[in-house]
Formats: sequence, C-alpha cells, structure tokens
Amino acid sequence: MTQKLALVTGGLHRVGAAIAARLAREGYALALHQRSTAEADPVLAEALAETGAPSRRFAADLSDPAAVDALLPAVIEKFGRAPDLLVNNAAHFGEGEWRDLTAAALAEMIQVNLSAPVMLARALVAASEGQRPAIVNIVDQRVLHPVPDQIAYSLSKSALWQATATLAVAFGGRARVNAVAPGLTMATGDYSAPQVERLAGLIPLGALPTPGQVADAVVYLARAEAVTGQTIFVDGGAHLAPMGRDFVALERD
Repeated sequence: MTQKLALVTGGLHRVGAAIAARLAREGYALALHQRSTAEADPVLAEALAETGAPSRRFAADLSDPAAVDALLPAVIEKFGRAPDLLVNNAAHFGEGEWRDLTAAALAEMIQVNLSAPVMLARALVAASEGQRPAIVNIVDQRVLHPVPDQIAYSLSKSALWQATATLAVAFGGRARVNAVAPGLTMATGDYSAPQVERLAGLIPLGALPTPGQVADAVVYLARAEAVTGQTIFVDGGAHLAPMGRDFVALERD
C-alpha cells in the first residue's frame, strides 16, 4: 500500500508544526511548505526523527500567485503523485481596525488567507485522478462572532470559512473539504502569563486549546470519509458567545 502524503502549508512552525508532527506519527509522508528557509520547531523535528517519516520542504511566498501555482506541481514532481491530504494552515496576520484598512493590505490578506488555499485546493482536485483527497482549512473561532480587531485578517478568515462549504459543494465526490477553527492556542509575546490564565477562565471549558488538540481535529477530518463542508471549533467553547474584542485586547494587565 502506498504511504499517504500530506501537504501542510506553514508546516514548520507553531500550530502547523504540531499538525505535521501528528501526521508523521499517523504514518504520512510530508510535503512541508515554508515561506523562507528556517529550522523546524522541535515538536516536528522530534517527530520526524522518531518516525522516519519521509519529508521534503518547499519554499513559496503565498502572497505571489505564481508561487502558489508552482507549489503543487513541485510537490508532485518530488513525490511522484498528488497529496492525499492538503492542510491549508499558513496565514498572514495583521493588526488594525477599519480606520486603518487599506486596499493594499486587504488584497494581500485575501491573497494569502483565501486565494492561496482555494487555488491549492483547486489544483489538488484537478491533479487527483482516481482518488478523493481531503482538504482541511485552518480558520479561526471568531468567524461566528466577528470582532473589530485585525479587520483584514478577520475578513479573510471569514471568507475562507465560507469557501470551505462552497468548495465542498463544488467538488462534490471529488474531494472532501472541511475546516478547523482554533481559538487562542499559542500565545505570543503580546500576552502576559497572568492575562492568558484569566482568558482561559472566560471560556466555557476553562482552558485554552493546545496545538496537539488542533492536530487531533485535523487527523479526524482527514479520516472522516462521510464528512464534508463541516467546521470543528477547537477553542474551549469560545465561539459560543461574543467576546466583543480579540483575545489580546481582553483581560490585560
């Protein structure tokens, strides 16, 4: 039996690395997209060393449509076939409310966070003769209750969320398309440790999700042959009620 192959965009760092590491442990060979040359996060490096999973790295700037178009053919050339699974994890993030919004900033956000995932999905389905690949888009828990913060990012992720169901219908039996919507998972330096603890207390489960739990949802959707057009919220229940602002603006010291 041919080993399954997954293409994970933004697969070397943070949540993407956790997803790729879990897929390696599930027996996948890995095509790991990165924007530029960099070392893999330890969680992924350890998984690759322990499992011996075949992996190749592919550099591409997803803000460049030509680079997006070239990515899947490069993967097929290296591995000799199209991936069984595409995880659209890579994302561009930016601050700013509506007063700060420019057409250029919005266009770049839409290109990376919507157009690139959609075009990669289209290319994969076109190249997948005789198989039905799985596509998992990483969106954001805020899509159910929009906030005014990071407006270009929020708009692009909401569009990708809607694209998930639209592509599921458009592709029909040729591919399964689903999404995972994480909440605050890996706090950046913009958060203090006490703030993170207080934020966890705001959500129903009283705990923020871990990267491994996001990866669990991706693996489930990769296997779930009867599931398409669905979104799994991995956020401790944060999507169940409006927060009013992005996490970073809440419970500040």
